[in-house]
Amino acid sequence: MYFDNFPSVEYTNIDNGDPKTVTNLLRRISVRDPVKSNAIIMNKHNVRDGETPESLAFDYYGDASLHWVILLTNNIYDRYHQWPKNTRQFLAYVNDKYTDPNGLHHYEIDQSSGDTTVKINIGTDKTSHAAATTVTNIEYEESEQDKKRRIRLLDPGYVSVFVSSYLQLIKE
Repeated sequence: MYFDNFPSVEYTNIDNGDPKTVTNLLRRISVRDPVKSNAIIMNKHNVRDGETPESLAFDYYGDASLHWVILLTNNIYDRYHQWPKNTRQFLAYVNDKYTDPNGLHHYEIDQSSGDTTVKINIGTDKTSHAAATTVTNIEYEESEQDKKRRIRLLDPGYVSVFVSSYLQLIKE
């Protein structure tokens, strides 16, 4: 459904010069930040292992074809790199990316002012910070996956308004 409503454009092939009507894949609609952060219409969700945009859309909206609403409201344009991997995919990714998943990725120190729960990445040299904490490659990648797991879901009561607004905007 997502691409079905994109406008068409005429495209002329350089090789043979025949014009063709194609879907304009460059057309984009984005959700404004105030809408995405509105706690009344957006609910926090932590993506569970193996949960896909389609399964989540089915469970939450009763329609798997509305997966694009979840992706769009979370600025996810590449579901293969921006959506959290399942455990098997994650372990394969880490093992492929690093020769030693338990090797050093970087060191961190505690922030001493402001939000003290935030850690500061000081790189791979802790000479000036002997008490720095070691972060392994797999710990770093797990942290990145955890960030991807935190998404927001549009309240089901607003989905029909969202879809109709989207359909109107994409055709303009």
